[in-house]
Amino acid sequence: MVRIVSLLPSATEILYALDLEAQLVGVTHECDFPPAARAKPRLTASALPDASSPGEIDRHVRRSVHEGSSLYSLDAPLLERLAPDLIVTQELCAVCAVGYAIVARAAKRLSSDPRIVSLEPSSLEDVYANILTLGDLTGTQPRARSVVDALRARMAALARRVEGRARPRTLVLEWTDPPMSGGHWTPGLVEAAGAAPVLAHPGANSQTLEWSAIAAADPDVVLVAPCGFDLERTLGAVCELTAREAWNGLRAVRTGRAFALDGNAYVNRPGPRLVDSAELFASAIHGMREETAQTDPRALAAICA
Repeated sequence: MVRIVSLLPSATEILYALDLEAQLVGVTHECDFPPAARAKPRLTASALPDASSPGEIDRHVRRSVHEGSSLYSLDAPLLERLAPDLIVTQELCAVCAVGYAIVARAAKRLSSDPRIVSLEPSSLEDVYANILTLGDLTGTQPRARSVVDALRARMAALARRVEGRARPRTLVLEWTDPPMSGGHWTPGLVEAAGAAPVLAHPGANSQTLEWSAIAAADPDVVLVAPCGFDLERTLGAVCELTAREAWNGLRAVRTGRAFALDGNAYVNRPGPRLVDSAELFASAIHGMREETAQTDPRALAAICA
């Protein structure tokens, strides 16, 4: 039996979808879905200050990056005791999870000599490929194909539901102070939800946006999904935005077409629930809540002007 450590919440979700719970011996402090993952040994901790505002978090992150410090710690002694055969990690974002270099250094000291696999998705198609890759590595290829086929079927059903509808110009904010664009897979999810992404960076990192550019774009719909924030924290971040004239002047805000989402569980986590994210986008953009019943209604809230 392959002993697996997942150092990515999205990878943990994939491994559970592949029915590999028994082989998963360690996870991160952020692995919270499915709920059973919370009972697994936790190998990481965050250096970010608790309950900080988006602006405070941004300043802390920028300072840490400038100083060459990691935002996460890895429990190397626990990793040794768990003796994994396979470690799943990432190099995509030093802000989102423990960095590959830290994992590689720790793995070199392990007597189990594990294989390290780095997942680097930039699109939903890449997520499908990651599921199949983990299926290959764990001998669960049929289950992996079944999972991907089911996700593709849901996306095809969503495409049929939004076909022929108007395509509102939609802005996704993946951070609020400073405002940051939707990057990587997010613009593709907007398109799949039957809308046109604006100020987006498909396949690339999110970028800082100027409020003047947001005001000039004046999107029809705004979706706020800060990285790492659940719905409650997102609504708190939006409350800060109401002090900004540029925010209050946006057409989407004035017409009640601005929405908060649980970005931590959905939009920012490149696993199977990206399909849920596309369905949530469609719920907000087209008012299709009754047609996307598989999603969690507690993950989406309208923002009052």
